[in-house]
Amino acid sequence: MSSPTAADVQTALARLANPEIAEHSQRFFKIGPGEYGEGDRFRGIRVPAQRKVAASFRELPLDQAEALLASPYHEDRLTALFILVLRFEKGDAGTREGIFRLYLARTDRVNNWDLVDGSAHQIVGGWLRERDRSILHEFGISNSLWERRIAIVSTYHFIKLGEFDDTLAVAEILRDDPHDLIHKAVGWMLREVGNRDRQTEERFLRGHYRSMPRTMLRYAIEKFPEAQRQAYLRRVA
Repeated sequence: MSSPTAADVQTALARLANPEIAEHSQRFFKIGPGEYGEGDRFRGIRVPAQRKVAASFRELPLDQAEALLASPYHEDRLTALFILVLRFEKGDAGTREGIFRLYLARTDRVNNWDLVDGSAHQIVGGWLRERDRSILHEFGISNSLWERRIAIVSTYHFIKLGEFDDTLAVAEILRDDPHDLIHKAVGWMLREVGNRDRQTEERFLRGHYRSMPRTMLRYAIEKFPEAQRQAYLRRVA
């Protein structure tokens, strides 16, 4: 049997297309001029359905996954990333390295927040688990919004292992970032640190909360007791 191709995956996705869902997605993912998703196109497919397609094409060769990443359709790119995550999780060291290298080479196609969040911590974080992590600090100062989000979200892999130093270091780099999508991602990762070690999160907050963007702080302290949360938000904790 011949190997599946990017075109095969696209055919499967096209069968699931729903114009009403596509119209909603276009509003939700901010595709207008000057917005973060400018020019993106949607087939209109829910994420669970995309995951099922990914599972059925989990043996997609890496060159075909890269071709799928080049698609103008958001769902095609997300499905490609789901496939890469599945292949990474089951792959040997050579396969994992190939997926990691492909990911870094095509961050221009990991170009929306859900694409980052559904792949960065599994692939980038997973590969860097026992390796040099300086690429995350490089991405933290990148001109690319999505590389900066990859930098912080990738550290979720380490957080789940009880390792917080990289998260805090990248959070410090991104503290003054101008984009709301970075504020949300940093706050989310700080909250995940706090879910496992509240003292570590609070030590970081004591040094930074007065100058953090409000959205970042609000996400970071979402699970705090209400009185403490309000005190932080008043900048008088």
